[in-house]
Amino acid sequence: MHDRAALGAADVPDDVLAGMVADLLGVDAVDLRSSVAVEFAYELPAITTAGRYSVSGTAVAAGESRSFALFVKHVHEWSRSPFFASVPEEMREMARAAVPWRTEAEVYASDLAGHLPDGLEMPRTLGVHEIDESSYAVWLEVVPTYDAAWDLARYRRAAHLMGRFAASGHVREVAASVSHPFTIRNYAEGRFKNQVLPMLQDDGIWQHPVVAGAFADLRDRMRSAAEGVDAVTDELLAMPHLAGHGDACPNNLLLTAGHDGFTLIDFGFFTLLPVGFDLGQLLVGDVQIGRRDATDLAERDATMLAAYRDGLAAEGVDVDPATLRRAHALHVALFTGLSALPFELLELEPTPEVHRVAADRAAITRFSLDMLDKTARSGEQLG
Repeated sequence: MHDRAALGAADVPDDVLAGMVADLLGVDAVDLRSSVAVEFAYELPAITTAGRYSVSGTAVAAGESRSFALFVKHVHEWSRSPFFASVPEEMREMARAAVPWRTEAEVYASDLAGHLPDGLEMPRTLGVHEIDESSYAVWLEVVPTYDAAWDLARYRRAAHLMGRFAASGHVREVAASVSHPFTIRNYAEGRFKNQVLPMLQDDGIWQHPVVAGAFADLRDRMRSAAEGVDAVTDELLAMPHLAGHGDACPNNLLLTAGHDGFTLIDFGFFTLLPVGFDLGQLLVGDVQIGRRDATDLAERDATMLAAYRDGLAAEGVDVDPATLRRAHALHVALFTGLSALPFELLELEPTPEVHRVAADRAAITRFSLDMLDKTARSGEQLG
């Protein structure tokens, strides 16, 4: 019995699926007996993801019935996303071109998996299949994951490994080869100047009770820093560039059974990026989405900066502590601190939970602007 209708355009012929199953099971060929596709539950939307699915079933290999499971990700150009409708007509071509969507196909088709630093893995690729000129599907092994608290030791371990990832010679070679690299200027000239900056300049948003309560002391600081976006962008672009995952939040560093490290997923923004780039989402990613509060930002930040620099050194790359901290400060302020206003919550009832999320977002902004000021004044060293 076969029922893969849930896949839609991401499906493949039975013989192609049989070939991937044989590869997964480590045999020459299989007789595919059943396959069922279901949507994979995932709470966070992504503008270049059309769908995520699980495909499971049975196959006969060498006379033995074997079960299998695969994960399928349908990736498309973001102009096909429902979110694209909110982009003003005059900005659509720039917006469409600014967001890389081919990168994951290139990464999963590369030899990156075999050259990651010890402690990092990525799912095994069974196939990358073109759907049309603007979409493809990646078929991967199912990675057995588990949930555990992200304590300080786990953040330290992740930062160290992302430092090794950034500095690894082979990882950098693959990062340099992607055909549509994401750049800091893409973000600054695109989303920042056309969405974030107008929002900060809108007097009305500052009167909303959720914003007025949490961000009361930050309006002038945020506006002033935002006006200097070109200088921030130029300075960040002048920093040393190493390999960057691009979205190294805890959600994309899977905890996998039998593995003392992390399995990396979601390589959409993987390219050469300013040193320390991956520390940003590692630090604030879970705070942004309300999974973690902001009370320990300073402690985790100091710990991760030191661990990341040790990771760089383990791969033979020495970066001055002040340079690393300044690059990190510029990145967190530009990409997170200045865009932290909870605009997506402003039409909701201002419940205590909404106010809590807003307060944590404001804490990110306050922390990032303080870090920006300190590193500009004194070239602050790592403690």
